[in-house]
Amino acid sequence: MRDFLTDAHEFFPLLLEGAKYTVIVTVGALLLSTVLGMIWALMRVSGVRWLAFIAATIVNVIRGIPILVQLFYIYFVLPEMGIALSALQAGIIGLGIAYSAYQAENFRAGIEAIDHGQMEAAQSIGMGWFLTMRRVILPQAVRVILPPYGNTMIMLLKDSSQASAITVAELTLQGTLLASSTFKNMSVFTLVAIFYLCMSLPLMLLVSGLEKRFGKGRGR
Repeated sequence: MRDFLTDAHEFFPLLLEGAKYTVIVTVGALLLSTVLGMIWALMRVSGVRWLAFIAATIVNVIRGIPILVQLFYIYFVLPEMGIALSALQAGIIGLGIAYSAYQAENFRAGIEAIDHGQMEAAQSIGMGWFLTMRRVILPQAVRVILPPYGNTMIMLLKDSSQASAITVAELTLQGTLLASSTFKNMSVFTLVAIFYLCMSLPLMLLVSGLEKRFGKGRGR
């Protein structure tokens, strides 16, 4: 135990630096995946066949390609086409695009869970499609979307470790480098696990609080 505490004191600064990049990648990819996912979802429920077809094709293609392959493609292949990105930028964009497909399905399920009669009622009083979505459908869909959205956040936090494959110096890569140079695998990866747990637990509590606020509050 004493050796572990000594190792923890020694390794903490490096792992903390890695955790900083893990948070940056997670937040950046979450924002991008949320925006893209909402676009794909709105296209799917727009009622315009060609838009729905394009969105469905995009989502299926993204879901059918492993995240690592998408990261490699963005980081290694795009420079051959004249688009050079840093490892951090490629990690954020790659994970954001990959997770936009899952976000799209979450959002679509939430939107379609709302009674279609509310859409018809809103349009009967002169509200356009976008206005109806913004004021009527989406606020109610939040209750359905929050639980899977919260799970997606936690999954994205953990999957940010895949960015280490393209040399993003996040938590997993820092831990791997430390373990390979010190041979203290147990201490290093125990600390890495603790770091991930400390970042995941607040997200779980946040999601639980949001569910109570938006779920129960709107059900009254």
